[in-house]
Amino acid sequence: MSTTRRAAVVAIVVCALAFTIAVPLRTYLSQKAEVTQQEQRQAELRRQVAELEAREAELSDPAQVEAEARRRLRYVMPGETPYIVQLPEDEAAAERPRPGEYRHPQGPWYERLWESASG
Repeated sequence: MSTTRRAAVVAIVVCALAFTIAVPLRTYLSQKAEVTQQEQRQAELRRQVAELEAREAELSDPAQVEAEARRRLRYVMPGETPYIVQLPEDEAAAERPRPGEYRHPQGPWYERLWESASG
């Protein structure tokens, strides 16, 4: 065989080996990346579970549950007098609509229509 034929046979064999290895190698690399991603997700979920278990342990104490109810839900015990101190900046913040919150116009629809038409 001439050197040209040998080179062509070697090139064909090398190409065949490269194509044979390429697909499994690509599959291996993509699966390895997916495993890494799933391990990160699993670590995040484990962290969330630990936080939730710590929160559950906090709320197993009746005094903590009572404090949460007083703070978040504004509950009071029988015989107590509730009061709320409202500062001027609290009123200004309450009047401003929150982002994404729709404020319903006041008054009957026909008055609002007349105001919008008359300018």
